Formats: sequence, structure tokens, C-alpha cells
Amino acid sequence: LKGNENQALKNINAVILTESLAFKLFGNENPINKIVKFDNTEPLTVEAVIADLPENSNLNFDYIMPWKLYEKKQTWINEQGWGSNFCLTLVQLRDANSIDQFNTTIKNFYTQNDKNADNELFLHPLAKWHLYSDFENGKPVGGKIDQIRIFIVLAICILLIACVNFMNLSTARSEKRAKEVGVRKAIGSSRKALISQFILESTLLAFIGTVIAFILLEISLPYFNNLLNINLAIQYNDYRYWLTLIGLVIFTGLIAGSYPAFYLSSFEPIKVLKGFSVNANAAFSVRKVLVVCQFVFAGCLIVCTVVIYQQLNFIKEKPIGYDKGNLIQMVAHGNLQNKQKVELLKEKLLKSGAAANVSTLSMDLDQGGNNTSNVSWQGANPKESLLFNERGIGYDFIKTIGAEMISGREFAAEFTADSNKVIFNETAIKAMGLKNPIGTVISYGDIKCTIIGVMKDFVVESPYKKVAPTIFYPFYKNSVGVILVRLNEVKNISSSLAQIDEIVKEINPDYPVDRRFVSESFEEKFQDEKLLGILSNWFGGFAIFISSLGLLGLALFMAEQRKKEISIRKVLGASTGNILTLLNKDFIKLVALSNIIAFPIAYIIINKWLSAFEYRISISFLPFFIASGLSVIIAALTVSMQSIKVAKANPIDALKYE
Repeated sequence: LKGNENQALKNINAVILTESLAFKLFGNENPINKIVKFDNTEPLTVEAVIADLPENSNLNFDYIMPWKLYEKKQTWINEQGWGSNFCLTLVQLRDANSIDQFNTTIKNFYTQNDKNADNELFLHPLAKWHLYSDFENGKPVGGKIDQIRIFIVLAICILLIACVNFMNLSTARSEKRAKEVGVRKAIGSSRKALISQFILESTLLAFIGTVIAFILLEISLPYFNNLLNINLAIQYNDYRYWLTLIGLVIFTGLIAGSYPAFYLSSFEPIKVLKGFSVNANAAFSVRKVLVVCQFVFAGCLIVCTVVIYQQLNFIKEKPIGYDKGNLIQMVAHGNLQNKQKVELLKEKLLKSGAAANVSTLSMDLDQGGNNTSNVSWQGANPKESLLFNERGIGYDFIKTIGAEMISGREFAAEFTADSNKVIFNETAIKAMGLKNPIGTVISYGDIKCTIIGVMKDFVVESPYKKVAPTIFYPFYKNSVGVILVRLNEVKNISSSLAQIDEIVKEINPDYPVDRRFVSESFEEKFQDEKLLGILSNWFGGFAIFISSLGLLGLALFMAEQRKKEISIRKVLGASTGNILTLLNKDFIKLVALSNIIAFPIAYIIINKWLSAFEYRISISFLPFFIASGLSVIIAALTVSMQSIKVAKANPIDALKYE
């Protein structure tokens, strides 16, 4: 928007601001060549202003600085080997179609620069990064696109259920429209014209339904966004949105109206006008099939929803290897990046009684950390490359987070020669094949290090995946990334937090206190599955409700057809209970049949979904029991609403015309 795009960032002390940040800092003034301070220490010159990134972008930033300045501020970067992948590398190709050719060129880049490396490089389009971010052996295998596909399939199935209901209700009213069809045919209307009329009617109803859906969507969207912690908006200015919507209306009208149109237009005018009665058994049989299909889908959704919640609770309750309760992490800014100031902070926090333990870490405890394959040891297979997660930790880290040492010790202040010592987790030791790891000398990059401890595995990234082999190195020589504070359990949490904030502001007055509970950060890891569970609940509720309407329509049709039979049975002495049993048993059989069909389908679907998790539950009988019980109860209550009405009706009303 402003500045010279060819010159921006060539100066190490330059910065590019987004439009919104430039307005916050300078208002309507021209920000070019204005000075801002980074970290309240580094003066930077504003050389350009760019437009804000769209909300659906994977890249999320307010400013851009030169990479050389980052290297200057983060001196550890220059110590990283070729096997480290702590940063994201972006490449712009001159020809977008040359990605395969470029992949061939960079494939062996690692091995050309590091004889110990055997990893291969490849490009992945940034446009696919958000939805296709899961990889196996260098091949994309999915990502969030899988959830989108699930929701699309669920939405289509619910739409089809609604279409089935429309078919049921339309054919149930066939006797009322039979004479209309007969008269139209008698005065010259063709079957094609009648079919067009009925499909046009259903399309018009689909359009009206879409308008109502728009109104409901606008009302419920803020609540929906707040519930799921997302920010969805209707793209009114996107022509693809409207094309899709128009196509959906036409599709719904055709699907919902096709069967009734062909069914109603098949009536012969002479028979209809002479008092022809619709073949109730044939119509009833078709509706039975449609209702079974509806409850098959509803049964599948109930089973899947129960299993999703079981899996979510299983992972939440699974031990994570450390105590996340009463543990907070603070991002180190300004003075808190200085080792001496952090030692002073630790001393004051412990003396105040607000903290039980304090330690430091290179990055957030619940983040994945950097990865490296630049680790070698005696006995390592040269043909196999082992990727390690690497994390820098300070004194008393294991004690602070409540983790457990299997053997050896952690880094401590009384051991002054720990700078070339490392700690591994148990997964790493097993993968390396070390039987007596303590005292083993390894090569970590270009440095010879000694293993002083083995830590029990704890969850860092996804709680659904196995813990990665991890190497911990001492992180207290220079700067600090994150400060971990274990709150004193015997003191009030609110007063402890107030004390901590006061002490932090005293030592680091130029920066706001940036802290949060580790338990809150950990809870965010379940966001995708919680979203899936909530939406499955809503979809399941809609499916059951719509299926119940279909069942009610079938019950209304059945009651109307058997009204005289029921009246005769009552005259002959049948009780209300007998009538209820007579009317309900056929529907209970339909629901039972739908469950028999639904459960194998649900098992296949849920087994496929669970296979994506390395830690998962075993599928038990409980979800199927809940699904069958719910479907039978809902069906019985739905049908009984009409059955009771019919059973209590005066038989004279139905028989007085005979």
C-alpha cells in the first residue's frame, strides 16, 4: 500500500507493518520512515505498509522484519545444523506448474550438505497447507479436509432425509390430489406437463425453505461462532456461493419432487374420476422403505456421536506425563530474557510463597518444538534417520512440571559443567537402542555431549499421537524463551497470581504480563474433536427430529387407512392398549430393521475414524445399545402420539357412513 516493495527489508533495521497495525500506531499519519521499537530495545524504520491478511489465511502476522535481525536477536539459530527445521521456508516459483521439476532438484539437498542426513526435501503448495497438512512418508494424507468432508456428507444426508419426508407427505396426500390429476388429464394435460408442475412446486418450496434458512442462519451464526470458537461469515459477494446455492435449490426440488411427480402423474383419469382408491399397500410399502432409510442414517449418527465423545474423554483422561494443574507459563519479554533477571524473578517468586517451583523453557510447554536429525551415537544404523524433537530446558524443569525421571538426573545449578550434557525421553532411548544410556557420549550437531538422564515420556504436541523421540539440552546460558511457574497449592490461586503479576511488573516494568495456565493451552488441543462432537450432536438431533416427522407422516397415513378397521375392533371389545400394540408393533419392527442395517455401517465408519488415532478406544457394545434404545423410544413416542388419538376416537365417527 505504501513504500518501495523492492527496497523494503534490505536494511537490517527495517520493518513492514500491516495496515491495521500502522493505523493503531500512527493513526492517519504517513508511517513511512517513522521509527518503532521492537522489544522496546531495537529501533526499526518503517519502510512499507501492506494490506491486512484475510482471516482465512494460514499466515497471521502484524509486521515483518528482516531475517538477519532475527538471527542477530536469536543467536542460537547459527548453531543449528542442516537437520533442524525450526522455521518455515517459503519458495515462490516462476512457473506454478514446475513444482515436480523443482522437487527433483531439491530432493537430495540435505544429503549434499550433510553426509549423515538421509531426509528428502519437497514443496507443498501453501494454498493446501490449511486443509492438507497431514503427511506420511512425505506424502499428504489429509488434514482438516477430512472433517469438512464428514460435515458435507452429514449435511447432504440430512437434506436427503428431508427430501424423503417430502416424498412421504406428498404421496400420503395422493388421494386428495388424485381427482385434480384426473381432471387435468381429462382436459388435455400431458403426463410431462403434470410432472413439470409437481417438480416446479417442490422447487418453489425448496426456494422458500432456503429463504427461511437464510433468516435462521443470520440469527444463529453469531451464537454458532461463539460456541465453536470460529469466525464464519456468509460470502454474499462471492458468485460461487450463489451458484452453489442455486444448484442446491434445483437439486433439492428435483430429488424431493421426482418420486411424487411420477407417482401422481401415473393415475388414469377414468379410474380416478370413477372413485378409484389409491393402492394403500403399495404406497405404504414405499414409505416403509423410506422411513427405514431415514432411521438407518439416524442410527449411524447416534453411534458415531457416542463413540466420538468416548474417544475424546479417553484422551482427556489418559495420563499426559506431567501435572498441568496449577502450572502457568509466561512468555519472556524484555528484562525476562536476561538470565540474571530470571534468577532474580525466581528468587522473589519462591520467597513470596506464591510459587512452589520455577524453571525456564525454550518455547511453550505444549508446543511441538524444533526437530533435528543431527544426532549420532555409537551403534546407530547409518541407513536409518531418526528425527528428534529438541527442547531447551532450565534448572529444576522436571520438578516444576511434575514429570518423572526414569534414571539419572536433571539439570541443576550445583552442577556447573552441564553445558555439554543432554537428557533424552524414554521413546528416544528405545529408538536409539541404548541399554545403558547414562554416561553415553553422543554427537549433537558438531558438539560431543554426555547423556545424564532419561525422562519419562510426556505429551507435548498432539495427545492423540505417540510421543516423539526428544532431546533436552540446557537452556540457561543466554536468553530465555518461556518461564514456567508451579503455583503453591496451599495458597489461594487468585492472590498468588496477583503476587506473581506484581513481582513480574517490578522486574519487567516496560512489558505487560503475558501468562496463561498450561491446562488452558492443553485444552485447545481438543478443539477439532470438540467441534466434531458438537456438530455431530446437532446433526444427529436434526436427523432424529426429521426422521421422527417422517415416521409421524407414515403413522398418520396408516391411521387414516386403518380407521374403520380400528373402529370395528373397538366395537368388538378391543382395549386402547390392544389398539396401541397393534399400531405400534409394525413401526418398532421398522426401527429394529433400520438398526440392524445401520450398526454394521456405523461400525465400519467409526472404525475407520478411530484408525487415525494412535491412542484410541475399543469399540464396545454401549454406543449400539444407546442408539437402539434411543431410536426405539423416540419411534414409540412419535407413533403413540397419533396411535392414542386414533385408539380413543369414537368408532361411530368412522362407521356412520357405512
